[in-house]
Amino acid sequence: MSNDKINIVETELYEAYESLRGITDFEPEIALVLGSGLGGFAELLEDKQVIRYDDIKHMPVSTVKGHSGCFVCGTIGNVKVIVMKGRVHHYEGYTMDKVVLPIRLMKLMGANTLFLTNAAGGINEAFGQGALMMITDHITSFVKSPLIGPNLEGLGTRFPDMSQVYDKRLQKLLRETAAEHNIDLKEGVYVQTTGPNYETPAEIRMFAKLGADAVGMSTACEAMTARHMGMEVMGVSCITNMAAGIQKTALNHEEVALIADKISATFQKLVWHTILKLGQ
Repeated sequence: MSNDKINIVETELYEAYESLRGITDFEPEIALVLGSGLGGFAELLEDKQVIRYDDIKHMPVSTVKGHSGCFVCGTIGNVKVIVMKGRVHHYEGYTMDKVVLPIRLMKLMGANTLFLTNAAGGINEAFGQGALMMITDHITSFVKSPLIGPNLEGLGTRFPDMSQVYDKRLQKLLRETAAEHNIDLKEGVYVQTTGPNYETPAEIRMFAKLGADAVGMSTACEAMTARHMGMEVMGVSCITNMAAGIQKTALNHEEVALIADKISATFQKLVWHTILKLGQ
């Protein structure tokens, strides 16, 4: 990446921030990215302000069915939250710089904690379809790092530590919340691939041997970007299907959406009460 390129990335980020600040002066404490099946969560916020992505300069817009395209600012209890309702993915043709631009924007707005959610394929057969899995670590070696190229010095260090991407304190909080509300919360490692194709059975066997419990097409690059900026990160996957070779039928997006919708009430409860706990 040339210096001209890095200047473009930095310029677009701060122009997007100025554009967003022309719409709202909201200063969130927590940034929440909604995965499949959680889109309705944003409606639960109080004192909502909806900001469409296409009203923000340089902001990428999701092209995937079921992914909306807006930020929702509001409160959960006494916690100020900005919700990303509809993420963008590398497989849509966006560069990694564009994919993680919303994460950087939410940090610039004031959010110091990032709560990531997603729909994922299950690799660990002990979890089962419809399980919720707290992400304890991730594998990103199969996608391009969003930090490649000259470093954005204003955001973070050149060589950020990734030995603890998912914060231990926040993991403890998630466990406590799940226990209090009788939610069966699994724990495991998430691996991100590029997509949009689902993985082959051979790839799933490889991921299992590497220690992965779930697989998806997002999230890890967002977590890496957040850690680069010093944000605390937590994440939860909804296992919407068993991965190729484990599930004997063909994989399809409609099934993913169906299972995500079925588990959404429990998923929303976990997210809602975890955020409430953060405000105590």
